Amino acid sequence: MATEDNLLIQKDILPIRWWSIAIFLVVLPPLLVSVVWLMRDRGMLAMLAAFFVSALVALVVATAPLGWSALSALGFRGAGWRPIVLGTVGGLAVSVAVTQIGIEPQGIKQAMEVAREPAMFAASLAVMAGLAPLVEELVFRGLLYGWLCRWGTGVAWIVSSLAFAAAHVEPAHVVLVLPLGLWFGWLRRHTDSLWPSLVAHMVNNGIAVAAGALLDV
Repeated sequence: MATEDNLLIQKDILPIRWWSIAIFLVVLPPLLVSVVWLMRDRGMLAMLAAFFVSALVALVVATAPLGWSALSALGFRGAGWRPIVLGTVGGLAVSVAVTQIGIEPQGIKQAMEVAREPAMFAASLAVMAGLAPLVEELVFRGLLYGWLCRWGTGVAWIVSSLAFAAAHVEPAHVVLVLPLGLWFGWLRRHTDSLWPSLVAHMVNNGIAVAAGALLDV
């Protein structure tokens, strides 16, 4: 008898293959090295933007052989408005809960300092609440999750969430984003769509940037 996980894998039109992961891992490092060299004197926000654009380019190259089917393989499938709304509200609740831990990573402090500059607020919002969530969801809940699903959606959920947290590097930041990563991964697993986690991620980051910049919190 087929398990629920197997049925989910079977209905993917073109699941993510190992070679997409390999291409991504080969293409990304030289792009990042170039970015660090070219943008080293342009400021933190420009560096972040270039970093995420590099990851997006690597992802496009990695999934290009799939053609337009890559969109479905990455999770761009219909989800309905209810999971999106509930996922967003749940994400905000998780975010408020983790802030009660009382730690503030150095990276977040630096990002908020940039966002508090009036001339940089809109750009900060675009990068940290638009570009960053888009790329992170595509890489972790799209590319990585889509490949890991062959071992079951539970494995894909946990491993992609841990990888998402680990990618934030700074220990304090890892602790803060792990619960959110698990929530976003849960949304991906239970809706079979990238939309709920993507919207929840963008709204969460947008409110965090706005609150940090405008309310000085």
